Amino acid sequence: MNDFLLAVRSSFGFLSTIPVGLTMEGLDEFFKRTYLHILVGAILGLLMGAFAFLAMMTLPQQISAILIVVFVYYLTGLNHLDGLADFGDGLTAHGSVEKKIRALKDVALGIGGVGFCTMGILAFYSSIVSLQSEALMLSGNDMLYAAKILLCSMLVAEVSAMQCMLTIAAFGKSIHEGLGSILVQNTTLPKYVVGLSGSVVICSLALLPLGIWYGGLIALIAAISSAFLVLNISNRHFGGMNGDVIGTSNEVGRTIALITIVLVLSYHNGGIPWML
Repeated sequence: MNDFLLAVRSSFGFLSTIPVGLTMEGLDEFFKRTYLHILVGAILGLLMGAFAFLAMMTLPQQISAILIVVFVYYLTGLNHLDGLADFGDGLTAHGSVEKKIRALKDVALGIGGVGFCTMGILAFYSSIVSLQSEALMLSGNDMLYAAKILLCSMLVAEVSAMQCMLTIAAFGKSIHEGLGSILVQNTTLPKYVVGLSGSVVICSLALLPLGIWYGGLIALIAAISSAFLVLNISNRHFGGMNGDVIGTSNEVGRTIALITIVLVLSYHNGGIPWML
């Protein structure tokens, strides 16, 4: 029991900025239980959702959206965003696989990294603004109901983002030693199934009280699909993956989940424009 509690504490120390303390012993226990990503995602998602709820209830839409983005990165840190930047540098490097890997691992930030981070943050912000608008439309401008949709959607998005990292770790091949390779070695298929089962339950139940339970499940499926796409791109360009690719899947998966929920709400509001 003590080892499990140490693993839980360490999982928050590794995946968030919550000051719970982190030791090598704790990391070892956490990596033995990689499915704890989903528990962390659920707790962080609830915290993000609570902040988003309050922000939407008290502030104009665009201001609340940018503050939600800031809070998410304050809570999770910038490690995954840094992974997206390195991923962008590697993809945009010209030449051989070896040259692309050098760019991927280079600590200097290039234009590819700047571009990918800019697009990632803009997509994240836009998905929140769009979600607020669709939620208000669905609720008939009932701000309280719309804010509840946003709260539940942030929970789904963060759990989906964590499941994306597990997906990359379970099905990816490491290109060098590091924390990413340790996660890959420890994310066996049974552990992945445990994590996935938890994600399915959480994402199915998250929007159930609002009458759109399947929205969370569809968002999870879309996010996992995006993780496989990121992995495929990484395999083609680098011959495998590393911790930066895992971080990229987190950033992409969170936004894809939110965009998917926006599309589900849009469908409920009378149809997606291109389908009319």
